Amino acid sequence: MAEDKTFPMTLEGKTKIEAELNKLITETRAEITNRIQIARSFGDLSENSEYQSAKDEQAFVEGRINTLQNMLDNAVMIDSSEIAADEVAMGKVVTFQELPDEEPETYEIVGAVEADPLAGKISNESPIAQSLIGKSVGDAVTVNLPNNGSIEVKILSVKNA
Repeated sequence: MAEDKTFPMTLEGKTKIEAELNKLITETRAEITNRIQIARSFGDLSENSEYQSAKDEQAFVEGRINTLQNMLDNAVMIDSSEIAADEVAMGKVVTFQELPDEEPETYEIVGAVEADPLAGKISNESPIAQSLIGKSVGDAVTVNLPNNGSIEVKILSVKNA
């Protein structure tokens, strides 16, 4: 039997997933059920676009609930406090500078389910994170980029998120 995929995540990420799951189960399900009941009252279901739309949304929501529940059931919590203070790891915020003289960039390294680059959170599966994890402040690291060769970065600081 194949093993289930694990989902590394921070406590913050787990809390967000739990909140989304709770909302889908307690609020969204009830809203969709109500819409289906109203649409049924319109008559012939074979030509009822409101009914079909609500059923499609119901299927999507149930799929999302299953996905979120699977993520939580297979979550691996990340505790970056057990790792050296200056070492890059999941759950830490790293500031690095592309060499020779680009502006510094700061990102928190999180599990793939939490990634949001626009919010400064990059996936542990991204090329930059994979290259930085395990390295320390002051290290120069080569990051292999998909389709673009590679870049050289220097780690300027690491701190707990």
